Amino acid sequence: MRPARALIDLDALRHNYRLARERHGGRAFAVVKANAYGHGALACAQALAGEADGYAVAFLDEALALRADGIEAPILLLEGVFDVAELMEAADHKLWLAVHHPAQVEMIEKTPLSAPLRVWIKVNSGMNRAGFLPAAVRMVWKRLVVGGKVKDCGFMTHFARADEPDAEATAEQIRVFDAATRSLPGARSLANSGAILAWPDSHRDWARPGIMLYGADPLPGEDHGLLPVMTLASNVVAVRELAAGDPLGYGARFIAPRQTRVGLVAMGYADGYPRAAPDRVPVAVDGRIAPLIGRVSMDMLTVDLTDLPDAGIGSAVELWGKQISVNGIAQSAGTISYELLCNVKRVSFAWEGGKG
Repeated sequence: MRPARALIDLDALRHNYRLARERHGGRAFAVVKANAYGHGALACAQALAGEADGYAVAFLDEALALRADGIEAPILLLEGVFDVAELMEAADHKLWLAVHHPAQVEMIEKTPLSAPLRVWIKVNSGMNRAGFLPAAVRMVWKRLVVGGKVKDCGFMTHFARADEPDAEATAEQIRVFDAATRSLPGARSLANSGAILAWPDSHRDWARPGIMLYGADPLPGEDHGLLPVMTLASNVVAVRELAAGDPLGYGARFIAPRQTRVGLVAMGYADGYPRAAPDRVPVAVDGRIAPLIGRVSMDMLTVDLTDLPDAGIGSAVELWGKQISVNGIAQSAGTISYELLCNVKRVSFAWEGGKG
């Protein structure tokens, strides 16, 4: 069996959720959208059952999968619903809805529902991606509460630069949000992972920790006590010797500067390891650091084992996890940890630490 695998530490997930909730105060949605950032939404939600105040997903199908798995806690649809059929199904399953554009308000006003809704009005406080402009927020609130379809209405926003502790933009977004919602009743939710750690002024009723749940610090270079949840691992499956001057792999990007012992690892960009990773990116082989050499291909990559004479076929390889930082790999490849984690596929998954 091909040895490429992802090991998911559910104890680390619970540790990170508790840390997020403690740092923020109040309650916290565990964000498990996009298959829990590639970690397995059902397993992660079950691991936090009885502990998470609620969950957040992107859209209806993600929520229905959790309900079918027995998750009864509140589930927030961050994109809301897209049509009347989805709205009715969301009401049937007691899902909480973000409302961020006029068509969703009109849909709620016109649709007979099996139960009153709990909604979160999304305020466009400056990210300019989704949400109502500040001047419209009060009128949207009035329309929703007067119609009798909504029994509880909260307010939320999303930060564009919360992972930049010195960016004035986040402080300005907080000011805009507060002005737009002043004197309106209802819970507030502002803080994503970056804001939980770096912007205490954003801490209100509900936090929305996402990437930090999975142990990737949203503030690279900081140490906030997060534990990595995913270890992407494989094994050395073949070894060969290169003479000085021999090329290696596609495009001959690596030319051996000396006699070089090369380990072939069963992991490639089709599995989620970034093709853009350059030479010398660290890989852990039997717990010791070795450099990636040569271009990452679809199904395999190569590492320099010259200085690890005991390593060979069968040696354990960590691509990222407890020893190799996923943030570091992402930075070297010109991307972010979110993308790497979400892109893991074609590997076997194993969840350790049991359910909550």
